Amino acid sequence: MRTSTRRSHRMTALAAVAVMATGLLAGCASDDDSSSGSDNGGGNGGGKTTLTIGTFGTFGYKQAGLYDEYMKLHPEITIKENVTTRTDVYWPKVLTRLQAGSGTDDVQAIEIGNITEAVQTQADKFVDLGAQVDKSQWLDWKNAQATTKDGKLIGLGTDIGPMAICYRKDLFQKAGLETDRNKLAELWKGDWAKYVDLGKKYMEKAPSGTKFVDSASSVYNAALGGAKDRYYDADGNVIWDKSEGVKKAWDVAMTVATSDMSAKLKQFDKPWDQGFANAKFATVACPAWMVGYIQEKSGDAGKGNWDVAAAPTAANWGGSFLGVPKASKHQKEAIELAKWLTAPEQQAKVFAKQASFPSTPAAYSSLKPSPDTLAYFSDAPLTQIYSDSAKTIPSQIFGIKDQPINTALTDVGILQVEQKGKSPEQGWKAATEEIKDVLGQ
Repeated sequence: MRTSTRRSHRMTALAAVAVMATGLLAGCASDDDSSSGSDNGGGNGGGKTTLTIGTFGTFGYKQAGLYDEYMKLHPEITIKENVTTRTDVYWPKVLTRLQAGSGTDDVQAIEIGNITEAVQTQADKFVDLGAQVDKSQWLDWKNAQATTKDGKLIGLGTDIGPMAICYRKDLFQKAGLETDRNKLAELWKGDWAKYVDLGKKYMEKAPSGTKFVDSASSVYNAALGGAKDRYYDADGNVIWDKSEGVKKAWDVAMTVATSDMSAKLKQFDKPWDQGFANAKFATVACPAWMVGYIQEKSGDAGKGNWDVAAAPTAANWGGSFLGVPKASKHQKEAIELAKWLTAPEQQAKVFAKQASFPSTPAAYSSLKPSPDTLAYFSDAPLTQIYSDSAKTIPSQIFGIKDQPINTALTDVGILQVEQKGKSPEQGWKAATEEIKDVLGQ
């Protein structure tokens, strides 16, 4: 997938990540992550085999009761989940532990933006799962993302991220806007710029203290998720600064960042979570996994006020894998847990709880959101909305440094404009410098 002539570049970049991870490990004591590897017995394990699973964000396994169900089926197993909120904090720590050959979790989640790096530089640190499963259970393109050139499958697909728009219909009504999900979808159909235009109308009569959208980065990620080209070409060459998809997504994000329609929040930080709870913004780009996040962060006050409409364009944002590091002390048990959690039946259960959309087509015919989830989102037809998006998501190419390039554009470039008042040109320059550092240029 990458040519041998780029090996030294990759190793330089990997070393830079390891150095960065050391600093992150020292400075994230307040993070939710408390992984210290697996152990056998001790703590609350009562002499059982304790399996740890490292995740980021809300995967839904605990919320859907899957850990309890698995432990009931396997009374000799205790499961401990170690959660890190942000993937850009989570992944450098995983890299450091993989390189050290210790400290990893027994099952390790891998985000789609990191899977190419894992495949190309860390495959020898993960168990080959290909012979352990029926690979036809998963979408072909999902398997391909986690497969090495010599055919090793290092991760089993969890969810994918088909796109929608989640919106507060109570705030729309107060602003004098249309609240019907189908009519809204028609208003912005085909172009994210139309969605932004509606934001300008919202701000004319916005309820006090509210904004149209959570952040410009949210709009950027959603728009880029529907583009055919992003940061790398098919030969593994970096093209982010020439990509038409990046340019269009950046331009629409800049319209948001230089207006008054954004709450100017950094996604996945605590103020962003509080923005959900306090109804500070009326819309958010909403890949399927976001549904569970909104329920958790908005709380009871959001029930029946949130609704879901089709996005301007079909897009994918997110999606993950479960891998088993060779450093796991309980490889056999960890493999069985990863297989069970990613099986179609379990993926359907997670969808029922929080609408995380499965990467296993066999689950699609049985997808039914829970009554609580449907009620929370005003009985929106979640299965139909996300299925329709999933069917037309363009095939995208991911590269070895996809996730840090994306973070540089959103958390450096866009935030420079949105929060610090820099010009779009200055924001682009700041992102460019950060990306050069990431790529070792």
